[in-house]
Amino acid sequence: MFKTTLLIPFLAACTTQPQAEWVSTTESSPWQVQGTVQSVTGSGSADVIIDPTRTAQVIDGFGTCFNELGWTSLSQLSEADRESILSEMFTPGKGANFTICRMSVGANDFAVDWYSYNETEGDFEMENFTIEHDQATLIPFIRNARQYNPDIRIWASPWSPPSWMKHNKHYASRSTSKMARLLKERLQEGESTYMFKFVDNGLPEDREGAEGTDMFIVEEPYLSSYALYFSKFIEAYREQGIDIFGVMPQNEFNSDQIFPSCCWTAASLAEFVGNYLGPAMEAQGVEVMFGTMERPNELLVDTILNHPTAGKYVTALGFQWAGKDALPGLHKRYPAMKIYQTEQECGNGKNDWAGAVHSWNLMKHYFNNGTNVYTYWNTSLLDGGISRWGWAQNSLVTVNEEEKTYRYTPEYYVMKHSSHYVKPGAKRIQVSGTYDDVLAFVNPDKSIVIVVGNNRETDKEVSFQVNNTIYKPLLKANSLNTLFIR
Repeated sequence: MFKTTLLIPFLAACTTQPQAEWVSTTESSPWQVQGTVQSVTGSGSADVIIDPTRTAQVIDGFGTCFNELGWTSLSQLSEADRESILSEMFTPGKGANFTICRMSVGANDFAVDWYSYNETEGDFEMENFTIEHDQATLIPFIRNARQYNPDIRIWASPWSPPSWMKHNKHYASRSTSKMARLLKERLQEGESTYMFKFVDNGLPEDREGAEGTDMFIVEEPYLSSYALYFSKFIEAYREQGIDIFGVMPQNEFNSDQIFPSCCWTAASLAEFVGNYLGPAMEAQGVEVMFGTMERPNELLVDTILNHPTAGKYVTALGFQWAGKDALPGLHKRYPAMKIYQTEQECGNGKNDWAGAVHSWNLMKHYFNNGTNVYTYWNTSLLDGGISRWGWAQNSLVTVNEEEKTYRYTPEYYVMKHSSHYVKPGAKRIQVSGTYDDVLAFVNPDKSIVIVVGNNRETDKEVSFQVNNTIYKPLLKANSLNTLFIR
């Protein structure tokens, strides 16, 4: 569960003891301003010791993802409600303060349906490339968000290349019919599933892909054309007034899915990045980041970073799902490499407190292992969160289609407890003490942010020593809190 977040501005010198502003969230009472926590002078006996000089990585920002179903769900609301949500998420200093966001290159699993920017087979010159599809969803989504923060930074990754660039000539990697049988067996054995309906993706079982193989046709004309595809995407979005600062070559390159997906070997991705995508993006002034990594296999990243040409282009590493387990070792070996948490684990569509607790625990893991950027997945979904391919997921906002109403979910407040206060350029503080359900940051203006959970069924007093000042808030049961000290 969550502990109270303390927001404390550090004062180098003052005649009175500083106070900590305090906000708390429980399942039934989100974002409750608790007033201030009085402080006393003291040292040596606190549960948590926070020395603002013991800093770790720089925090570049927090964000969410621009997905098609995010925009179509928000579009069910009145214009006033939709704009209120976007203002809350993106207006600097108001709500979540999101500053760095993700989008897909073509369709992802929360698209309205499959599409790419060029389905004309053999069009290696990309003469038929077009982002016309995005004019109905992603482009207005991004533009509306940028009305509240014009400086949002956006990066992108594909879920699948154009289908004709793959060996199986299909956007998916796994047959829906086969997946249905497997899930039926699991349900009979008492296991749970987040799949609530099956939509036939039309892929025959004899054309499935598999992890550890290349579904992309790793030949020069295809590799060269795919790099051109990325360049065309960058240029087309710039023509719309939207700058994409970076790309990752493939979402979850080890996963064969029933929705848009494409397995690659790490060696082939290294060739693509080092000899095609890297040079193409360098010419565009766009960063190449490696990911997204969804397996706990450090050697996959080593293959890229130690490649004679690919390694020089990679500016950051992206991790999600089980990839988080490779993060500790890789961060130790490549301490200067930027780390992106690329996708909050998606939940089950229930948007309950248990999902929020899981999200908070993930956030601690990622930040304690060097993460610079933290990204949520679905910004908004209809109640139940079911995708085009039948998978139910969580979101920051849920929309009731019949009543045309919305609510912020517990996971939204998990994000806000940090992102509202932690500014780009902040540094994580390495805390010590006996209580470890906590993260702490120092902002460029020297203000201090303490985010703390209490997962107990009873209230608990936790003491925090910041320099020579001690704060003792009584954290509510099953809560997440922020203390802010200026």
